[in-house]
Amino acid sequence: MPSSTTSPADEKRISKPTRASRVASELRTAILRGEIEAGAKVNLDQLRSRFGISLSPLREAISRLVADGLVEAEDQRGFRIAPMSGENLAEVTGMRADLEGLALGLSIDRADVEWEGGVLSALHRLNRIDRDPDRPESIEAWESAHADFHNALAAGCGRPMLRAICVRLHGLNDRYRRLLIRQGGGDRDVASEHAAIADAAVGRNRDLAIALLRQHIQRTGTALAGRIAGLLPVDTTVPRKAGTGTGPGNRSRENAT
Repeated sequence: MPSSTTSPADEKRISKPTRASRVASELRTAILRGEIEAGAKVNLDQLRSRFGISLSPLREAISRLVADGLVEAEDQRGFRIAPMSGENLAEVTGMRADLEGLALGLSIDRADVEWEGGVLSALHRLNRIDRDPDRPESIEAWESAHADFHNALAAGCGRPMLRAICVRLHGLNDRYRRLLIRQGGGDRDVASEHAAIADAAVGRNRDLAIALLRQHIQRTGTALAGRIAGLLPVDTTVPRKAGTGTGPGNRSRENAT
């Protein structure tokens, strides 16, 4: 029968991943919100003090963000927050359209009632959230539900690596959407776009569902490209120290999807 006590070594093995996961999650949120500027140098000492952790779990957390494409490792120079550019936005948009379209098509080919229910449930939760730029918590709730909806569309594809790539690309796209300055809502009916994609998907209209999803993603990319240049730093490849300033993300309103 297993002992009810835990040795210090066991505690270390258990707590280290927990600390690394927590720090990775908080840093990911800070990067996506723009609280840490693109291109900023990652100051490990400051982060150790901020999170009250040792170097080992901190490096583990940062390594996870490197895998997500949000942090870059520099030979002999440590880490920096991944830069942002119009070229990168175009690449992320194109890859999202191609790979999320592929995943959705495979999901429809393999569709069952459980997958259909997951898509409709995710759509319902998303539509129940009212984004209010004056309530940051509502923005975060919508972002989470929005990611869940796109994940639900790909959930039945049967290809874990493809799904993981789609999740990563969605996160990279979020960085650009969060740069948008608070302003009017524009003329897009995003809820109707989501509903049309879901209806075509659960109706097994494969070609229409893929076309609608691709249009949805590309429309966002086009809108962002037309408004993003003035919001990005002149040169995001110039290293800055992470945490030395507040990026524009806190002043943004998610007006795209």
